[in-house]
Amino acid sequence: MNREAEKFEERDARRSAVVTGVGFCLPGQAEPVFTADDVWNIAANGQSCLQRNEVYYGSVELTQEMFDERLPDVPPFFSRHYTSAHRFGLVSMAEACLDAGLSFRDGALSEAAILVGRGGVDANIESYFSVLRADPGTTTAPEAMELFVAAQQAVTPSDVALVQGALTRSNGPCYTVSCGCASSAVQIGNARRMIAQGEADIVVVTGVDVFDVHLIQNIQRLLFGAQGSYDSLRTPGMPDLLPSFSSLMRPYDRRADCINHGEGAATVIMESREHAARRGAHIYGQVLSTAMTRDGLANPLACDATGAELVTAVRRCLGDRWSIDDVPYVHGGSDGNVVVTAFEANAISELYGPESQVLMTSQEGCFGHNGAPAGCLGVAMTLMMMERGQVCPTANCEQPADLPFDPVPGVRTRPLDFDYALTFNYQVGGVKNAILLGSPDAV
Repeated sequence: MNREAEKFEERDARRSAVVTGVGFCLPGQAEPVFTADDVWNIAANGQSCLQRNEVYYGSVELTQEMFDERLPDVPPFFSRHYTSAHRFGLVSMAEACLDAGLSFRDGALSEAAILVGRGGVDANIESYFSVLRADPGTTTAPEAMELFVAAQQAVTPSDVALVQGALTRSNGPCYTVSCGCASSAVQIGNARRMIAQGEADIVVVTGVDVFDVHLIQNIQRLLFGAQGSYDSLRTPGMPDLLPSFSSLMRPYDRRADCINHGEGAATVIMESREHAARRGAHIYGQVLSTAMTRDGLANPLACDATGAELVTAVRRCLGDRWSIDDVPYVHGGSDGNVVVTAFEANAISELYGPESQVLMTSQEGCFGHNGAPAGCLGVAMTLMMMERGQVCPTANCEQPADLPFDPVPGVRTRPLDFDYALTFNYQVGGVKNAILLGSPDAV
């Protein structure tokens, strides 16, 4: 290797993107899940935090006391107008900063990029309608100001990024990506590129969503009434049955027939390796490469069951530098939907061969299908598995379907020594996203 090539390799190593902190605000069994150990204790034991009240749902149940304990110095003039999405996103960011050894109160994030993934709008509706329905003739001046502040903070998908940027007083890039359940996974890719190009040394990536449980309950009632007429309305690519939320989600299980939603947030702190080393940070692992594709279908709600574009995303992600044979574990994006399982199975069969023994698990059954947080949660979970040499089981999978991979059924981890892993995330009718992760020393 000539000296010029060595210089580029050295620079690439310094600018590689490493993960130094993770934080959460997710449903738990007795109280919310906040830390890496909290998440691990749930996922490693295949536990489900979903509760049934007509439909299964993962509720965070974050109290005001819990919020104040972690963020006691937020000005009340703003915080009393926070939605659940604001609170979840701020708490998960605060926990990730604590895990990374970064004090945003002391200016550690003053030059950081703040990137947020948002999929749903449920948390924004109340503020939106409060302003829309307000009567200017009877609303007092103080009431009008309160409504204005609430609306400015909450009626756009940029809601969480606004308050995170203000709390950290960051003067770096701050923006939101919205592409459904792939939103924070896409932001992980943006963060990696920003670090590689020298645009930022620290990037805070948060995925946060709130699905209104009353909306889901009403959708369930509507779908029960519509099922009888569905066959005559169904178009190519649509499933045989309308979705149901009334039974327990079971990714990769032969009995899988539904999705259960959840709410919450997950945050990942990413840094350049040089910056992390300079401050002596603990490194969970690396984000080595990312890639996105789309099925290219005209139906905005359909997915290509062949998994062809997921295969393309993986191959672009690996490029000429890495081989699929080096990747013994994949963190799947299955939400219990048999269509998702079908295209994942076909993609794995194409990538690894039909007799593959690759391990592929999903922890969506632990906390519910929570939309935008899935990308950050998948990265965090996978790096924790890599670090601990244990693959977490697929929650609620007890009777595996006929699959070209091992979903690790049951409630125990599987030992695995691995330096590379892939994580998958999808948007309905949209993005297929693949992320290649590596251990701290993987090349």
